[in-house]
Amino acid sequence: MITITDAATVKLRELISSQEQPDLYLRLFIAPGGCEGFSYGMAFDAERHDDDAVIERGGVRVLVDATSGPYVAGAQIDYIKSQMGEGFTVRNPNAVATCGCGHSFRTKHDAGQPQSCDCDTPESQKAPETQQA
Repeated sequence: MITITDAATVKLRELISSQEQPDLYLRLFIAPGGCEGFSYGMAFDAERHDDDAVIERGGVRVLVDATSGPYVAGAQIDYIKSQMGEGFTVRNPNAVATCGCGHSFRTKHDAGQPQSCDCDTPESQKAPETQQA
């Protein structure tokens, strides 16, 4: 079961209400890649699939597909504000290692498909084609 903090619920309600479709779901998924092997993804979705688990809290509905489910079981979605910025974070008890930016992870039983993500390389040291504008 995935949990959603109060802060994440409030921010998600705010974001969903600003969309043209107020009945959207938030889809939490994992994908191969990132420097630790798997990357988290979040996106709004208007469609629920037959194999999706649905987690509801405070009027917010989160979908997790059957493939991603075991990798994020027991995870918590939170919304953090700090001096460094703000955004959603996933606290995942299945992750035995995470990258410096927190966007990728690996589990005890599956290392995924690690790829360079340059998340902990300062902008000034990145190759020009990887620097953000």
